[in-house]
Parts: sequence; structure tokens; C-alpha cells
Amino acid sequence: MAVKIRLQRHGKKNFAFFHIVVADSRAPRDGRFIEQIGSYNPNTNPATIVLKADRALAWLAVGAQPTLTARRILSYEGVLLRKHLAEGVAKGALTQAQADEKFAAWKAQHDEKLAAKKAGLKNEAIAKAQAAKKAEAAVNEARAKAIAAKKAEAEEAAAKAAEEAADQAADAEPVEAAAE
Repeated sequence: MAVKIRLQRHGKKNFAFFHIVVADSRAPRDGRFIEQIGSYNPNTNPATIVLKADRALAWLAVGAQPTLTARRILSYEGVLLRKHLAEGVAKGALTQAQADEKFAAWKAQHDEKLAAKKAGLKNEAIAKAQAAKKAEAAVNEARAKAIAAKKAEAEEAAAKAAEEAADQAADAEPVEAAAE
């Protein structure tokens, strides 16, 4: 029986969520499986991966073949590196302590990279919010200037109309005086 480590699709249309499963290669994609070893949510940034790394490593050790996407996930989580190091220990190329040290160094570097990405995303979101706030302030300032200009124009027109009315009233007084 050929055993595969693959993804099983769940979730809504255009909002997929996957379970990482070990299944017979002849079983349908979303059908029967042997064991569920994790989940993968590509809708978050960065993607959320929950994986039982020891179970995945055990299945790889007995010959389970990951699909391309599952292989990428396993590589991202360091399971394939641990398998590689375990094979090196079995061949005598390095000791278990050296293998653990190499994996710990890789894991520290990976965690640092992930933390930097999360911090970058957070800083980017803050920068976008500040830029939007500045743009909104600029729009509000332009609107305030336009309203002030209209108000000044209206006041100027009212003053001009009042002046014309006063001039007309002054012109009408001598005509009335002449008529009497």
C-alpha cells in the first residue's frame, strides 16, 4: 500500500483550510485517511501551520511520500531537515548531539526570520494607517479652506450688496426730496 502525506481540503469556497493527513494514495482527496498530523491555513499572513512534527517524521521514516505542497510545509517546519540529520546519524556521519545542535541552530534562525516578517507586517500596517490619517487630514484641511473661501466670498457679496443698497437708498433720497 502506497502511503502519502497530503492535504485534505476543508473550508468555504475561496477560503480554503487544509488538514495535513497520512492516507492511502488510492483514497479520495477528502476521503478516508490513516492519521491526521496537522493543519494548514493559507488565509493568514504568514500562513498558520500546526503540525505534529514527531508523527510526520515517523511516517517519513517508514516510507510515506509527501505531495509537493506537503513537502514544502514539512520543509518549512524543519521535518525534512530532521529526517536528513537522522539519516546522517544512522550512517555515522555525525553524532546525535551534533544533529540536535544543527537543528537547534536552524530552528533559531527560522524563528528569527518569522518574527522579523511578523514585525515587518505590523510596521507596514502601522505605516499604512499613519499615511491614511495624513491623507485624511490633508483632505479635511482642503475642505476647510474651500468652506472658508466660500464663506468669505459670500460675506464679500453680502457686503457689496449692502453697499449697493445703501448707494441706491442715497440716490433715491434726493429724487424724493425733489418730488416734494
